[in-house]
Amino acid sequence: MAAATTAGTATSAEPKTYLNYIGGEWRPSASGATFDNINPARRSDVVARFQRSTLADVDAAVSAAYEAFAAWRDLPAPARGEIILKAALILERDRDRLAAQMTREMGKPVKETQGDLQTAIDFGKYVAGEGRRAEGETVPSAIPDKMCMTFRQPLGVVGIITPWNFPMAIPAWKTFPALLAGNTVVLKPASDTPLSSAALVEALIEAGVPAGVLNFITGPGGTLGDALVTDPRVAMISLTGSTEVGKHVAELCGRDLKRCSLELGGKNAVIVMDDANLDEAVAAVSWAGFGTTGQRCTATSRVIVHEKVAGAFAEKLAATAAKLRLGDGLLPETDMGPLVNEGRVTAVHEYVEIGKSEGATLVAGGHPVTDGELAGGAFYAPTIFTDTRSDMRIAQEEIFGPVVAIIPVRDYDEAIRAANSTIYGLSCAIFTENARTVFRAMRDIQSGLVYVNAGTTGAEPHLPFGGVKQSGNGHRELGHKAVEEFSEIKTVFVSYPDVK
Repeated sequence: MAAATTAGTATSAEPKTYLNYIGGEWRPSASGATFDNINPARRSDVVARFQRSTLADVDAAVSAAYEAFAAWRDLPAPARGEIILKAALILERDRDRLAAQMTREMGKPVKETQGDLQTAIDFGKYVAGEGRRAEGETVPSAIPDKMCMTFRQPLGVVGIITPWNFPMAIPAWKTFPALLAGNTVVLKPASDTPLSSAALVEALIEAGVPAGVLNFITGPGGTLGDALVTDPRVAMISLTGSTEVGKHVAELCGRDLKRCSLELGGKNAVIVMDDANLDEAVAAVSWAGFGTTGQRCTATSRVIVHEKVAGAFAEKLAATAAKLRLGDGLLPETDMGPLVNEGRVTAVHEYVEIGKSEGATLVAGGHPVTDGELAGGAFYAPTIFTDTRSDMRIAQEEIFGPVVAIIPVRDYDEAIRAANSTIYGLSCAIFTENARTVFRAMRDIQSGLVYVNAGTTGAEPHLPFGGVKQSGNGHRELGHKAVEEFSEIKTVFVSYPDVK
């Protein structure tokens, strides 16, 4: 197949076939093979076709990025910021179309995919301004006739590997700061959602990103990811994914002391004290637990409830879950869409069976939904367990589906022990009307993100995002820290003694 000048082509009878973008050209993979991008709400609907790339494609993409680095590095940061701002405005122009496209690709309702797009837009605007605010330090020297300063420089080629649950926001909040810092990029999106990343690439191309600065390849994550991570020309890897995958990537990067930024899993808890507003807490848990069908790294999967109100809370949450309307996310009445694929249905159901075998009480859901118009999709009922113990697997392991486990506790101290009892530490929330309890929780919770009287989801683009323990490796995304993550500090000493 000859290289094309646009992302893809289609006939009236065939889904559009998208190409890789390497060195400023849309081109087919070296293998010539493709894979289907399937609508999880209706598996008979092929959304598009994408390139099943090979190691040769990774090599070509890295080569293009490596060759383009010097010129992009030398372009002033404000000029790079102008390109990113243009890309954000293009996404804003096309937001509704791209949101509908994303819903068809990965399933979550349009109101959620619009939010996904809006995060990318807002962060693009924010990062563009950082091009005029790349701060360093100028400090006094202890030696006469000498000055000291620091400034930031780009790393080189950055490999970006992204997941399917936020298929525009996450690629954007990695790619934008990497480019602004002066790096070149090879972007490898999840195979379940390459279409949204292709739209991001198209926006940046339209905005004026030079050839080779941004490269885009699709295909199997294991093979391509390992090749990208181990290529000696790649200076940094930025990955969002599971903790298991993150450990593997960190091990590979560690062999070469390569910079590695990891945003990984979570087992996020909401603590509900006995003085909490239960209706407020139920509404927040319903959104944070069942929104995106539970497929968020910050999703609420545990609710740690004071025993005095545990029964009332469970009843209210079950009643709310029963009212959620499952369906195609393109329909305005849909509250909860499908899981991203059939494999996720199987994985979620296995955890439900584990929960029952461990002795937790299933009070809602617990089964795939295959009735009527939902028969062709990857739907799973919103699921609630009560009588859960903190040591159960459903309270310790990331399920990544619409499953909420309610854990009763006697007091604040037991609640904090339960919240901190997992290997994860991404997001946690507490509902209480007691200001003293709020400040104790802010101190005691082992989590990168803490919410008070709100659910565990809802990052803001101008604030750092990331977790502790095995939810990451100490790096932070979003906010002004994002640009710092993709750059290196250089310290400079200038001596100017009077020479006579």
